[in-house]
Amino acid sequence: MSNGKSEFWEWTKALLIAVGLAAVIRYFIFAPIVVDGLSMMPTLQNGDRMVVNKIGDPERFDIVVFHAPENKDYIKRVIGLPGDTVEYKNDKLYVNGKYYEEPYLDEYKSQQDGPLTSDFTLEEITGQKTVPEGEIFVLGDNRLFSKDGRHIGTIKMDEVVGDTSIVYWPFDKIRIVN
Repeated sequence: MSNGKSEFWEWTKALLIAVGLAAVIRYFIFAPIVVDGLSMMPTLQNGDRMVVNKIGDPERFDIVVFHAPENKDYIKRVIGLPGDTVEYKNDKLYVNGKYYEEPYLDEYKSQQDGPLTSDFTLEEITGQKTVPEGEIFVLGDNRLFSKDGRHIGTIKMDEVVGDTSIVYWPFDKIRIVN
C-alpha cells in the first residue's frame, strides 16, 4: 500500500512542478498572442499567432506588444527610443536627424500614388521634442490604416509586454519577421 502512495505522490509532485514551470515561463518569459487587425500588414496578417518574448528592452524597429489605452493589446513597430527625435518628411523617416530606410514598407510604398506616411514631427503629435525617458514611440507597418503613436502618443515601458518576431501559426507560414 505504501508503495502505491509513494508512486502517486511522485506523479503528483512531477505534475505540480510541470504546471508551475509552465506558469512561470508563460507569465515571465514567453506568451502567445494573436494578431488582431490589419495595422501591421504586409509584415503580419490578421490571425497570425506569435510568441512574445518578455525578457529584455525593445530596440529600434523591433515589433512589440503593449497594453493600449483601450484595455486591449496592440502590436506595432518601435520607431523612437527614449531621448530620440522622430520626424517624417517626404515619406522618409528621420530619427535624431538621421535618415533610416524601412524595407518592411517597400511593398506598400510601391502600390501608393502618394505618401504612405504623412509628414509629422514627434513634437507636433505629443508636444515634446524627444521621446520621454522610460517611453517608446511606435508605428504600424500599414501606415494608412494603423492606430499608433500618431494617435495615442508615446508608450510607457511599463505597458510593453515584450517583443515578438516568431510567427508559429498558420503552420504553412511559420517564419521569423523583422
